Amino acid sequence: MISVKELAKEAKKASKELSLVTTEQKNTALKAMAKKIRDMEVEILRENEKDLVAGKEKGYDQALLDRLALTSERIEGMAKGLEDLTNLTDPVGNVVSNWTLDNGLDVEKVTVPLGVIGMIYEARPNVTVDATGIALKSGNAIVLKGGSSAIHSNRAIVAVLHEALEETDIPKDAVQFINTTDRSATQELFTMNDYVDVLIPRGGGKLIQTVVQNATVPVLETGVGNCHIYVDEFADVTKALSIVKNAKTDRPAVCNAAETLIVHEKWLEQHKEDLQTMLDQNDIELYGDQKAMKVLTDVLPAGEEDWSNEYLRKAIAVKVVSSLDEAVDHIEKYGTKHSEAIVTEDGSSAERFMALVDAAALYHNASTRFTDGSALGFGAEIGISTQKLHARGPMGLPEMTTIKFKMRGNGQVR
Repeated sequence: MISVKELAKEAKKASKELSLVTTEQKNTALKAMAKKIRDMEVEILRENEKDLVAGKEKGYDQALLDRLALTSERIEGMAKGLEDLTNLTDPVGNVVSNWTLDNGLDVEKVTVPLGVIGMIYEARPNVTVDATGIALKSGNAIVLKGGSSAIHSNRAIVAVLHEALEETDIPKDAVQFINTTDRSATQELFTMNDYVDVLIPRGGGKLIQTVVQNATVPVLETGVGNCHIYVDEFADVTKALSIVKNAKTDRPAVCNAAETLIVHEKWLEQHKEDLQTMLDQNDIELYGDQKAMKVLTDVLPAGEEDWSNEYLRKAIAVKVVSSLDEAVDHIEKYGTKHSEAIVTEDGSSAERFMALVDAAALYHNASTRFTDGSALGFGAEIGISTQKLHARGPMGLPEMTTIKFKMRGNGQVR
């Protein structure tokens, strides 16, 4: 196998070539990859089946097997995602601002690609396609390191992408795949500062923290989603029940699903039967504090770990509070700065909540499930950042760029 260093070197070289390609050339490549994925569906599904069989033999749970599985519908979704990228504005070469100095020197601030993205992820083979598409559209080369559970699927997908790129003006070396399950290869990628400009980990909390704590390459942290819904004293009951139901049950295993319900004691006392009925009808497991256990039924006692837990299933922790500030304090202690929501008809309470809570996405009377690039209306995303530098929230094409200053003169000296 080619070393990680050599792969990263090739990606760096290809990134220079990408800096010269046009939007039309990028879009042609994206369409070619989409077509090839559709054409090679049978081969991709065959390799994916190998991963599924191996996963079952290793005792993977159903949630992991579902993330690992590809279907005709999911493959079509991957292809469609690439085609959708062609309709998005090219983020490269945009003039952010420009001005002329007193000495006549023209200054221009423009967007340019980051360079080489190192993508480290786990069981979802679709990330291989999604991340590659976003990288290429934004003019970046990419080094892919998927999880061992999806090795056959990822290997097949990258081969298909390379085959498609050979028929375009985009160098296939712009897409590099670390073709091994050896964890030492991932560790090596952590230190490729000379060739890789940024690492993006996407997966569970353990993976993300391993990258953050060990990488010398800059990291864009896509954090775990311990998201809260705070139902305020002045919440509309219909809105509250609908939002909690959606945020918890629509897709329980995704990072923007709610994991903790914080509810004002006065609202709970008035609407406990309605809340209990909704929770029971949706088979939601409950872990709560002493107050929640007194008011609601079938509530297991919540330990310290439950307030930090990303359940990834139809289970939720319930915290009863006597004030908005108590809710904010709880979120500050246990939140992951991902997505937080308040349900209330009191505008001043909503504004106080949004001002005090430190998170990438804040919601008033809406579900946390909207923290997603396409749901928020700006298209594809490569992950959801919970840090403040260099990007925060859903990271789409613009977040895969940085800026460059271009000065044009006529012999000026200082």
